Amino acid sequence: MTQTLIALGLIFSELSVLAFGGGNTILPEMQRQVVEVHHWMTAEDFSALFALGQAAPGPNLMIVTLVGWHVAGFYGMLVTTIAKFGPSSLVTILMLHVWERFKDRPWRRHVQSGLLPVTAGLVAASAALIANASISNGILAAITAATAIIALKTKLHPLWLLFGGAMAGMIFLR
Repeated sequence: MTQTLIALGLIFSELSVLAFGGGNTILPEMQRQVVEVHHWMTAEDFSALFALGQAAPGPNLMIVTLVGWHVAGFYGMLVTTIAKFGPSSLVTILMLHVWERFKDRPWRRHVQSGLLPVTAGLVAASAALIANASISNGILAAITAATAIIALKTKLHPLWLLFGGAMAGMIFLR
């Protein structure tokens, strides 16, 4: 159990400082670590925990806490949560001071502009990973495609999309 907690702490500390542009950018690496490297769960389990974390109130990275709970119970939950949010919070506090100090520099605008497409790409990779792990038949592919189109074309709240997907699954998959 101690080795598992240490592994969780190391993985999520590393992910914490790599979560540049938002927490969802680390989902592909998180999934790779917990599914492919350590075999703590299946891709389907990871996808289900992601959906549960998104539906729950609170931070959008509730999956971190859920993965910890799934792998090592209460202590796993505690370790993953602290490891994920502690280092990135410290880096953010330090960088806010630096960012404020150089607020009038022209290079700052260029840095921000350059980081936007990187962040968009990382978020798109996360979406592709979750979709790939979730789609196991044509019906699920259709539900995923319909949800993506609705999300892109409307301003519908994501909880309504989750509800619609759940209803479609109940109707078409029984």
